[in-house]
Amino acid sequence: MTKYEQISNEMRKRIKEGTYSIDHPIPDELSLAKEFGCSRMTIKRALDILVMEGLLYRKRGHGTFIVKSGIQGNQVNVVDKENLGLTGLLKHKKITSKIIQFDVLFPSEEVAAQLSIDSNTPVYHIIRLRNVEGEPFVIEETFMPTNVIGGINEEVLHSSIYQHISQTLGLTIGGAHRKIRADKPNELDQEYLDCAPDDPILEVEQVAYLNTGIPFEYSFSRHRYDKFVFTTVNIRR
Repeated sequence: MTKYEQISNEMRKRIKEGTYSIDHPIPDELSLAKEFGCSRMTIKRALDILVMEGLLYRKRGHGTFIVKSGIQGNQVNVVDKENLGLTGLLKHKKITSKIIQFDVLFPSEEVAAQLSIDSNTPVYHIIRLRNVEGEPFVIEETFMPTNVIGGINEEVLHSSIYQHISQTLGLTIGGAHRKIRADKPNELDQEYLDCAPDDPILEVEQVAYLNTGIPFEYSFSRHRYDKFVFTTVNIRR
């Protein structure tokens, strides 16, 4: 194992154990280089791994911070490094969207914490029904900070937000932290997903981040139980 991998593992352990405050930047690269007895470049490579995993993000001029969604809770939190969106996953299917709600608002404390922003940063609030080949598949409720993802309008919402991010804005999507749970259908599920009151719903709570580690999406996707299967692969290092 290389030196930077050893340091990355130690830093990952410290983050998970709460060694560093989530409200302040972690020690700077020079301080860590002195602590671990290595070059600043080695520290940068070690931290780059954690940025790509969505545990850290860099804020220019302020330092490197912990992504709160990467360490919260005791539920299953799947790190997915291939985050394509529904359009990317079903490239050969006809996908249409019905906009149920679209506005800009100030985030709640929970939304702000998940997106690592303050409560004065406006966010897009989007609720969409996604149909595949004319059938209802999923209701998505999404929050995105307007200072990170700009230019979202109804035209974008009727096509693909992720394509807008990657193609129009020129940003690179990294991965996502996901919590997957079963739930009972609510009123929106029954109205738009054609669910019976006793049908199960698969809900995915997600924080997605750019390749810089900056969170850009906090969302809840409500899936029909008969339309989705989630598969994960664990690779031992």
